[in-house]
Amino acid sequence: MNAKGKVHKFGDNVDTDVIIPARYLNTASHKELAAHCMEDIDKEFVNKVQTGDIMVAEKNFGCGSSREHAPIAIKASGVSCVIASTFARIFYRNAINIGLPILECDEAAKEIQAGDTVSVNFDTGVITDETTGKSYQAEPFPEFIQNIIRKGGLIKSIM
Repeated sequence: MNAKGKVHKFGDNVDTDVIIPARYLNTASHKELAAHCMEDIDKEFVNKVQTGDIMVAEKNFGCGSSREHAPIAIKASGVSCVIASTFARIFYRNAINIGLPILECDEAAKEIQAGDTVSVNFDTGVITDETTGKSYQAEPFPEFIQNIIRKGGLIKSIM
């Protein structure tokens, strides 16, 4: 599995209320959730994001409530991968459960800049900033988790 896209960069402690504000949780529509993704931190995010783009953040990404809406909104917006220094534990698991690839790599999260083009090889965990030419090593997911992500989430992987 691979991903390649333009980077949208965020800082520390981006919580689930910022990813998808609570006022939009009354819908189950992935498209509607995506339409409001990140709007409280970057009002233009949904207008700028393109299918395949990559989100990069620093520490504690996805902290806050345990809502699955947050990774769903990110994935439905077209983001192909989230790279962060660290993820909140519940966000980490929810992302895998809905099939959103995520990688922890502190060095990449700190050095990659907004607008850079980044490619990711999920089999090896190699993250390459094609803008600067620098590569980073994240811990790749084991095959069974890659299978969950490849099939689009936990439920789809067991059907």
